[in-house]
Amino acid sequence: MGPRAFLLLLLSFLAPWATKALRPALRALGSLHLPTNPTSLPAVAKNYSVLYFQQKVDHFGFNTVKTFNQRYLVADKYWKKNGGSILFYTGNEGDIIWFCNNTVYFYYDNLEEMFCSVYDQALLFLIDSRHLNFLTSEQALADFAELIKHLKRTIPGAENQPVIAIGGSYGGMLAAWFRMKYPHMAVGALAASAPIWQFEDLVPCGVFMKIVTTDFRKSGPHCSESIRRSWDAINRLSNTGSGLQWLTGALHLCSPLTSQDIQHLKDWISETWVNLAMVDYPYVSNFLQPLPAWPIKVVCQYLKNPNVSDSLLLQNIFQALNVYYNYSGQVKCLNISETATSSLGTLGWSYQACTEVVMPFCTNGVDDMFEPHSWNLKELSDECFEQWGVRPRPSWITTMYGGKNISSHTNIVFSNGELDPWSGGGVTKDITDTLVAVTISEGAHHLDLRAKNALDPTSVLLARALEVRHMKNWIRDFYDRAGKQH
Repeated sequence: MGPRAFLLLLLSFLAPWATKALRPALRALGSLHLPTNPTSLPAVAKNYSVLYFQQKVDHFGFNTVKTFNQRYLVADKYWKKNGGSILFYTGNEGDIIWFCNNTVYFYYDNLEEMFCSVYDQALLFLIDSRHLNFLTSEQALADFAELIKHLKRTIPGAENQPVIAIGGSYGGMLAAWFRMKYPHMAVGALAASAPIWQFEDLVPCGVFMKIVTTDFRKSGPHCSESIRRSWDAINRLSNTGSGLQWLTGALHLCSPLTSQDIQHLKDWISETWVNLAMVDYPYVSNFLQPLPAWPIKVVCQYLKNPNVSDSLLLQNIFQALNVYYNYSGQVKCLNISETATSSLGTLGWSYQACTEVVMPFCTNGVDDMFEPHSWNLKELSDECFEQWGVRPRPSWITTMYGGKNISSHTNIVFSNGELDPWSGGGVTKDITDTLVAVTISEGAHHLDLRAKNALDPTSVLLARALEVRHMKNWIRDFYDRAGKQH
């Protein structure tokens, strides 16, 4: 294979449309990583080699020898065989090639001695539901460890180089947890937009939707209030057959609404507002959908007056939704079964949300712009059992990774954008001198991992500079210790 740079691992758990109790906020974490049309996934990663590693299906049992070919990507343009470093990208729920082409380019372009790679864990598991029992964060971290060992054994010059884990969103959680659980394999971690505290009662269950609401409130006068009033308007208009027919037409839906569809319709609209909050980037982007710069500001131009008739309010809601779903002008109708995901997302993420990734969310309609919905673990558990035959373990993640009791760990940078609703479950204040929080005041979901752009706000430029400084310090300390040992 020759000298190569090192690995950014992408862990794919391929997205949402899970149980009904899996509210829009949690679905959104899973939906963030696949475009609506799977044919838009690039066939070839930019500047990466696509490779495969024979990985164990189960790292923790001794009664199976099953393996699968785990895909990973390698980029070695800037890697130095002598004195270099390894960036190990801990991936997300989506296809690794698509995801690599949308994130991490700032670091790929700016850390000259380093090497990056990505891996695909979920594809096998999503094909065969019998393997879903192995779809856990613990197995993912063990995958990382085995792959790092393989790379260090097989790539000349890599054996004695430091590894830094980098990830965003769920991948950011994995990056932090990898440093915690395998500190001998990674000298540090950058965990971008990683909601490692969105579990049990570590943060209020309403914080996520409150941040979404704040984004809309600050982006236009009366914008959040218009959305808050839209739910009752939908309820009133959907009370009759003629009202359902009118709603179908006014919202330009692909399929006629029935009375049984109304909750799903409202969840779909809610998830749209959530997704907009996550990708409220300062420039034109194509992450979830083709979107303008600062898309919430564009959306809010249509939602300036909440004190209008129900029919006019819903027509305005359509115009706002159309910014998200049809900014390109190519869409003929809106499909309430899609927000940012394809059918590839029907298994993995919803299964994890029914097992260990149990994130409480709630709304009250006062501090947020959504209909009131309390956190109901029993409802989630019953629906998970109906769908998967499993029941969630809400305390398992905090048992495994410590919750807020993590001060004994070192060398993790937690970055969060204040516009990102997931920041409510993230680490936003320094814990120790080496567990550091970086805040991006004008940042949405892991903006710092995206490619640099002329419209990047000063806050993300400063954040990236600080992150790079920490990483270079970890590398320097590694080589200083190695020199003393010799």
